[in-house]
Amino acid sequence: MSQQAIVGGLALMALLGSAAAQAEDTLTVYTYDAFVSEWGAGPKVKEAFEAQCDCRLRFVALDGAVGILQRLRLEGEDSAADVVLGLDMNLMASARETGLLVPHGIDLAPVSLPVEWRDDTFVPFDWAPFAFVYDTQALADPPTSFEQLIAAPDDLKVIIEDPRTSTPGLGLLLWIKHAYGERADEIWEGLQPHILTVTRGWSEAYFSLFMNGEAPMVLSYATSPVYHMAVENTDRYRAVAFDEGHYLQVEVAAMTRHSEHPGLAREFLEFVLGEQFQRQLPLTNVMYPAVDIGDALPAAFDELIDPEVYSFPPQTVARERRAWIDEWLRASTR
Repeated sequence: MSQQAIVGGLALMALLGSAAAQAEDTLTVYTYDAFVSEWGAGPKVKEAFEAQCDCRLRFVALDGAVGILQRLRLEGEDSAADVVLGLDMNLMASARETGLLVPHGIDLAPVSLPVEWRDDTFVPFDWAPFAFVYDTQALADPPTSFEQLIAAPDDLKVIIEDPRTSTPGLGLLLWIKHAYGERADEIWEGLQPHILTVTRGWSEAYFSLFMNGEAPMVLSYATSPVYHMAVENTDRYRAVAFDEGHYLQVEVAAMTRHSEHPGLAREFLEFVLGEQFQRQLPLTNVMYPAVDIGDALPAAFDELIDPEVYSFPPQTVARERRAWIDEWLRASTR
């Protein structure tokens, strides 16, 4: 074999090796456990994105949005995450303060939310108002405000989540603070006789306790009844509209500054706003998609409450969160 042929052969091998390595690039996404569960959006998202990107998509399942932020902080520059998926707007400022996230540089024109969205770092992917869901077979006439709940007989119990470890728990904290301001501690103190338990996370509250009949009401989302209506074919479980309005949750994704695959990370964030991703969300995450998907939105969403929604600026939540949690703790132990 001539020297020229050998050099050509080596060049071809190098080219093939480079192509193979590129084809085997792995994009690592930190998200929450429900997203990657068998019934969650993760499996179908993985299949669709891998078909598009010629890469591997690896999900790392963590314990909710708070767990994602804690893991990112703990690992810092050594984190394997290219993308974080599942933080919410109430944690955005704290996540931004880590210095570990970078602007996404993608077009947000497709986004359709109850609030205007222009953030250059966080890409919204779904949303819903927090709400109390009740069992119509156990509770025919649910309270329609926090003050009505406080005034109800003590045997009316609700299940809530811990604001230190749970996104809905933090949402309830902010909901009460936004609605009642300086009276928030009074509301918390009044609610104590009605709180059956405070769980670490949403799954324990909803599936382990509420769905097993431990209490007729649970803190969840206004969209939660969709699953029961569309999948289980029952309207037994409904959300109740509160007179105070409802606190809004928007879930977001962002790319990390230390990502080894910034091009793939950006491609994934563009994919998040695309039809293949967004159509998975209504019956897996059981949330409103962040993009208008038209007739693809299941008809069950037409049966939901449509409350007034509001929220604090993320910077306010980051600044006041610790003090408001301390206020909740004091009121809960009186």
